[in-house]
Formats: sequence, structure tokens, C-alpha cells
Amino acid sequence: MENTDRSGKIKCMARVVSQEALEEGIYSMWLYAKEIAGAAKPGQFISLYTKDPSRLLPRPISICQVDKGAGRLRIVYRTVGAGTEEFARYCPGDQVAVMGPLGNGFPLEGDGKRRAFLIGGGIGIPPMLELARVLKCEKQMVLGYRDQLFLNEEFEEYGPVAVATEDGSAGTQGNVLDAIRKQGLTADVIYACGPMPMLRALKAYALEQGMECWLSLEERMACGIGACLACVCQSRDIDSHSQVHNKRICKDGPVFAAQEVEL
Repeated sequence: MENTDRSGKIKCMARVVSQEALEEGIYSMWLYAKEIAGAAKPGQFISLYTKDPSRLLPRPISICQVDKGAGRLRIVYRTVGAGTEEFARYCPGDQVAVMGPLGNGFPLEGDGKRRAFLIGGGIGIPPMLELARVLKCEKQMVLGYRDQLFLNEEFEEYGPVAVATEDGSAGTQGNVLDAIRKQGLTADVIYACGPMPMLRALKAYALEQGMECWLSLEERMACGIGACLACVCQSRDIDSHSQVHNKRICKDGPVFAAQEVEL
């Protein structure tokens, strides 16, 4: 059963279609949620509610893939607490309360002749997969890991993939910018999601290179719809909701033009 709440977002009981462990502590889950899947765009997220009544707040998880025809969407997440550990125990046929799609996704307009960097770091890699599928231009994927690789082979369908690992176990030793520089990679626009130090470095790199840059910010969220102001970031402009220099990541983002936000 599906309904639309006061925020205009869809809330429903989604059915688990499949689940598998990709690496230790990293899981891939397909959910049947027809209305949410039909409205989802690359870069958006969903909020999942646990079955434990003592945990009132949902867990925000980025959308990794969408199959609109089958009414399904995929999430790839890391277990970091009791809520995500509960999700990791779900089996096909189980149900979970879900709200979404939430936030603003990546812009898909533009010159199809442009070359794009699609850059993901850690658990910021999954939302880049749907963007890689949908974005109509030449794409170069640059994926940064601590050590364990996941999803990298799935990106290869959409273009060349460069890998960076902190321990040097695969690809370039270092971070995503090390991979870009050491491999002499070039592009016209950056789309990225990952930890704040990576995004801060990419914003500076884009400014240095005169590149357009879109960043998806990761932050702890509570309501997921912009009401509680728990996930704000500093912004260049005054927010119309709070009348101060901030942006609500869950509502105004998570995707921002790099020049909009102070990192």
C-alpha cells in the first residue's frame, strides 16, 4: 500500500526482491516499490524505517540503480549500526517501510559531446552507477576505495574505469585525484559523491581547472524532508527557509553546484 505524505513524497511498504553481500559489511538490496522507482532520478535517496519502534528516525540510503519497467530500485549500503544491521538480515519477501524519492538529483541536461568525470569515494560510489547508466555523454569513471573493491566491474559497461586505493592493492595508490593526475585523465565536468575531504579537494581542483562541478554531499540526516534542519551545510546564498547562509542537504541537495556550498 502506498500513500503520499505532507511533504509530497511517497511512503510505502516495499518488498525485498533480493539481497547479497558484496564485500564484508557491504550489501546490495533490490526493492519492489513501483511508485518510488517510477519517480526516482540519479542522485536521489530513500529513507528506510526499521521495525524497532524505539528507533523512530529512518535511515537515508542513496539509490544505486532503478528499473522503472519492473518497479524496482537498488540500494548498496554499509552496515554501520543497528538499523543497517537489521536491513542486512532481510530476505526476499520481507517488507520494509520506505519513503522517497528524496532530495534533488544530478542535472542531466547539457551538451552530449562533453566529457564527464563520474567520481565516487567509498559508499559514495553506489549512487554514481545509475548516473553512469542515464547520463548521455562520454564518461570516465574514477572510483576511490580504502581497500575492498565493489561495483567497479559494473561500471565498465558505461565507460573506462580508473581505480584508486589507499593501500595500493588495486589501481593507483592514493585517492581519486591521484588517479586522475597520474593517469593523465581529462574531462569537462565533474559529478561526484563521497566523503567531505574528497569533495573539498574536487571543488578546488574544478576551480583550478575551470571545470563545472556537481557534488553530492553525505551527511547524517533525521527527517529527510528538510523540516528539522539537522543536516545543513554552509552556503553562498541565504536560504529562503531559515534566512541564514545554509542549505538543507536532504531537501536542497544532496546534489549541489560546487560554488553553491562552502566545504
